[in-house]
Amino acid sequence: MPDTDRGRTRALWTLPPVAALTLVFLYPLALVVWQSVTPEGGGHSTAPYTQVFAEASFRDALTTTVLIAVGATVGALLLGLALSLVIAFVPFPGGKALGRFIDIFLAFPSFLITLALLFLYGTVGMANGLWTDVTGAAHGPLDFLHTPWGVLLAEVTYFTPFVMRPLLAAFSQVETGQVEAAASLGARPWRIVRTVILPEALPALAAGGALVLVLGLNEFGIVLFTGAKDVVTLPMLVYTKAILDGDYTGACVVAVANIALSVALYALYRTVMSRTGGGGSRTGGAPHRAGA
Repeated sequence: MPDTDRGRTRALWTLPPVAALTLVFLYPLALVVWQSVTPEGGGHSTAPYTQVFAEASFRDALTTTVLIAVGATVGALLLGLALSLVIAFVPFPGGKALGRFIDIFLAFPSFLITLALLFLYGTVGMANGLWTDVTGAAHGPLDFLHTPWGVLLAEVTYFTPFVMRPLLAAFSQVETGQVEAAASLGARPWRIVRTVILPEALPALAAGGALVLVLGLNEFGIVLFTGAKDVVTLPMLVYTKAILDGDYTGACVVAVANIALSVALYALYRTVMSRTGGGGSRTGGAPHRAGA
């Protein structure tokens, strides 16, 4: 087949996905950006950005969004690392089934986790109900799900499997002989984890953490379903301005700022991973491990 025919064939195969991407993603995004610079009075101006960025509600929402996203990322990394180490290296009945369940858990919508926590720890949840039945008190002691701590707990619970999945895949590539050799030489478990296991899992840990951070910046369902009125994140501010206040231009400004923050963090993650060699293949490291 001539080169010109091959080029035409490739172009024909490329057009459908490009058209679908433009229609489903790029066109709505362009409309949001266009609306953000189109005040209600008509014309085009960056005045809506100046107005929204000067509002205390935007600055508070930005601070709350970043703090909750960072807290959820740290919590998910610590919990996901601990659970992944147990599943991968501590044999126990049902360990493989638990690992498979993580794949199913990733398909759950976030509001289901929030509802489960409300049933357990909500004001009229099971824990408070058990407390009132035993003590006869009018109210239970647990009332934190409507606070930033409740949102943080829900996000850590929901996002932890997103850290565990790449970690379990990375741990499956760790040479068990190297772990056994370190243990036979008297190395304690934490030293084995720090010197043998973690170096192999750092790219997966960074990938999981970056994913959780980006998802946490854009999480809406968890904050909404917890009913935390004092917790206003950037997605919640978009909802408030568009649905409750009718300020569609301001909502688009906040949405563009949220998108820009997420894209910047993702670009930073890709830059760090490329410079540290985290995106490289694992096969290249096998001879080095064997030699070590």
